[in-house]
Amino acid sequence: MISLFDQFNREIKPEKKPEQDIVSTATIYDNEPGFQSAGLTPLRLGNILREATLGEPLRAMELFEEFEEKDTHLLSVLSKRRGRISGLNYKVEPASQDKKDLEIAEFILEVIEGLPDFEDNIKDITDAIGKGYAGLELCWDLQGSRHVVKNMIRVEPRRFMWRKLSNPPRLLTDSDSVEGVELKPFKFLFHVHKTKSGHATRQGLLRVCSWMYLFKNFGVRDWVKFAEGYGMPMRIGKYPSGAKKDEKDQLIAALRYLASDAAAIIPEGAAIELIEATQKAGSDPYKPLADFANAEISKAVLGQTLTTEQGDKGSRSLGTVHENTEDDLQKDDCEQVSKSIRRDFIRPLVGFNFGWDVPLPWIHFEYESEEDLLAEAQRYKTHLESGVEIPANHYYEKFKIPKPEKGEEVLGGRSPVEQGRKEEPEEEAQEDAEESASKEQFYSATEQPETDDNLQGFLDRLLKEAGQESLIDPVQDLLLSSKSLEEFRDGLLDLYTEIPVDQMGAVIQKAFESSELLGRFESLPDDEKEDA
Repeated sequence: MISLFDQFNREIKPEKKPEQDIVSTATIYDNEPGFQSAGLTPLRLGNILREATLGEPLRAMELFEEFEEKDTHLLSVLSKRRGRISGLNYKVEPASQDKKDLEIAEFILEVIEGLPDFEDNIKDITDAIGKGYAGLELCWDLQGSRHVVKNMIRVEPRRFMWRKLSNPPRLLTDSDSVEGVELKPFKFLFHVHKTKSGHATRQGLLRVCSWMYLFKNFGVRDWVKFAEGYGMPMRIGKYPSGAKKDEKDQLIAALRYLASDAAAIIPEGAAIELIEATQKAGSDPYKPLADFANAEISKAVLGQTLTTEQGDKGSRSLGTVHENTEDDLQKDDCEQVSKSIRRDFIRPLVGFNFGWDVPLPWIHFEYESEEDLLAEAQRYKTHLESGVEIPANHYYEKFKIPKPEKGEEVLGGRSPVEQGRKEEPEEEAQEDAEESASKEQFYSATEQPETDDNLQGFLDRLLKEAGQESLIDPVQDLLLSSKSLEEFRDGLLDLYTEIPVDQMGAVIQKAFESSELLGRFESLPDDEKEDA
């Protein structure tokens, strides 16, 4: 029996069918979440993050949920990062082109397309970018003779905990709300999105951004208080000596009414003085603090600030660099999500239906930009021109080109892919015959005028010593493969740069010598030619 390990590296006994009971039913943790951001202080935030580090992330996950609800900038950049994955097209790539591997890949694609909303599942998986991890329960079903996943249910991140950081996560339930229950093998898709090395509870970007959220929250709160009273004159009430308490209360109430109603009554003998505000709007520190916090959050989530913040600096080239940074993050996010889906979703589907020792297909998110595909097309062209054989189906699939059906009208001539395919035996024999005839015509066109056999042999030997054939053969091949004179002309220009200068000089020198000898020979009288 083979040794089988689940996604948490636990050695398990291979089962013939998956667990079909739903484990993550709604609990008190789903119905009554806590609100941790009220009265948040640096000390309290530090304690919450420390709990998560020790394997109790419940309060941290509740706090992170509120971050996304209360901070518009944080929600914006996280949504942008996550949306660059969930909006992509995808495909299932077989482990090889064997018939069985192709069948497995087709089966996996059918299961994915049979899910109620796979795009929403991807969105739930990418919740791990902010929180560090995300869990979805696989709902198994039997359809005919196949075990399939009919749905995936999101599990609240606050319901996971770790008794020991080296152990797999556990799930808090109504039956065990303290220690949690063990996650059953191949029952959950548990994705940890690694932003750095370390435990799952320390991976989330919201953990990094929590301090910027707190400082910005303090600054904005003070800013609102400042804005509420800014521009309003200071109201000072004066009461005479010996005033009673009720007279003082009437005076302070009158000052407060002035702020909203601009009207008040005061006791006789009391006075109110208004002092105009002289502060300047540009002198407050609140907006720079908020802008700084937003910029730091953008750096953490998107790797840059230029695409989210307006400033007086920047250039097109710098913007391109920042866009490339986002592309790198998108590629990394796609690869991480793809690995988790392959390990926790594709692997059990293949194992329960085809065996646990069968090669697994991949799910590939098509994150390549048009510029990437253009560069890729140039690389393919180079490979084809150098003689590398590339399967036609792969080429059509790579560049999303519909493969023409037999007899279907097509645009353009023979593609490089078709030129690289092997011909049928009859066509190949006919092509060889045509090529041989073309070679004979080529060499007959390049032959020297009829001369004495001895002299012609001497001239041929001179050119052979200079390596004439190694220069003529590429030209001959180019001529035979060109479809037009323009193509042959362009090919000659490219071929010229590949000819060694020394060899070209030697051939030209021998050609001049041959031409001079031939000219001298032709100028001789006929009787002397016979003696020569």
